This record gives sequence, C-alpha cells and structure tokens, in this order.
Amino acid sequence: MCLATVYLSSDEETPVLNEVAFMEIDKDRLNLHTLFGEHKTFTGTLKEIDFEGSKILIDGAEQK
Repeated sequence: MCLATVYLSSDEETPVLNEVAFMEIDKDRLNLHTLFGEHKTFTGTLKEIDFEGSKILIDGAEQK
C-alpha cells in the first residue's frame, strides 16, 4: 500500500497531512482523506504528485 504526505508549495518542509489514502478533485477543491478517517479540504492547484516519494504538493493552497 502506498500512502502519501501532503505539503504546500509555500512550505515544502512541513507536512500538512500524513497517511493520505484518497484524494478527490472537485473544481478548485482538493478533498483529502487519510487511512485513519481524517479529512481535510484545500482550495488551490495540484502542483505535483511524486509517486515514488509518496508526496503531494499543492500550490496556492488554503485549508477550508
């Protein structure tokens, strides 16, 4: 199983969400769900997904 860590492009050193198992893109909203049932929604643009590094980078993000 491959889980991801989410970072904002404004601070690529500090994760904002760990163990992300599911991501849904709905227009300008990114709905993220962790393996343990935590849910966060961000507005912004999906900038990068690194499958090998298990990293998701969101640009111009704001948590909703």
